Amino acid sequence: MDLTGFLEERSQAIVDEATGAIGRVHIPHYQVGNETRERFETLMRALVDSLSKRDLTSIVTHAHDIAKKRFDAGFDLSEVQTAFNVLEEITWKRILSEVEPSEQAQALGLVSTALGAGKDALARTYVSCATHAHAPSLDLGRLFAGI
Repeated sequence: MDLTGFLEERSQAIVDEATGAIGRVHIPHYQVGNETRERFETLMRALVDSLSKRDLTSIVTHAHDIAKKRFDAGFDLSEVQTAFNVLEEITWKRILSEVEPSEQAQALGLVSTALGAGKDALARTYVSCATHAHAPSLDLGRLFAGI
């Protein structure tokens, strides 16, 4: 099975569905609209590029870049992680409904590995940014102050 061809052929439909799904999650910085759609398109391109090359550089580089940008823009890490999760869920649904059962495990494994590497890079970069600036979403002091 040509997973990258499969995803390229369905990328617009996957992005459409992900854009609609993120609107139902109601996270502040990701609402249905052109900007969110463009974010999903870019993430999908990075995913397909990584899978086609069997090299995680594209998705990891993209994750590093957006972590810095989203941190600077005041996004919570969970918002960006949710966007990755939504794209993964929609992609999984497509694979499970359209790919032969004998090929599903490999396809799901490749997609999950690539997006997992992206989510890991995203989290590590975001936390690295937070160590250099006060980030309310990572302020654990309140937990220990009894508030």
